Amino acid sequence: MTTEPDLTFEDIVSAYYQPLYRFGYSLAKNEHEAGDLAQQTFFIYAEKGDALRDKSKVKSWLFTTLYREFLRRRRKDARMDSYQPELLENTGGSVEPHIRRSMDGNLAVEALEEVDAVYREPLNLFYLKDLSYKEIATILDVPIGTIMSRLSRGKAQLREIFKRKETETSDNTL
Repeated sequence: MTTEPDLTFEDIVSAYYQPLYRFGYSLAKNEHEAGDLAQQTFFIYAEKGDALRDKSKVKSWLFTTLYREFLRRRRKDARMDSYQPELLENTGGSVEPHIRRSMDGNLAVEALEEVDAVYREPLNLFYLKDLSYKEIATILDVPIGTIMSRLSRGKAQLREIFKRKETETSDNTL
């Protein structure tokens, strides 16, 4: 979707809230945090979006901002964890309950969650968000060659995970 320069803030929110929320959920594995990340991204856009010179790049800008906000929160949580582990045990987020999905969909989600995070993020952006290598490189702030390499290695990990899960499933049915 190319963004026209005359789109209002409301148009941008309407067009990108769901994709940003899904990306946030794929990173955080928590509905509440995904919603917070999407809202914080639009808050930042409301404050700084006027500085964006090329309005056709709003999609990349939003995804990059959400990703950076996610990383900022993770760094903050890591600092907090080193100082107050008992507080985190009492208030920390939990993985959302399993949502009923078709068997294949459930297997794919489980497999994707097992992929190393460094490969999972580009896979999510490429397959689930339908972003180009260039957009992913911009969002993750790494060279395109690195994105291509991570996608290749991530797909290889997925294949191995699927093979293992198929073996486990067939062993359990025997």
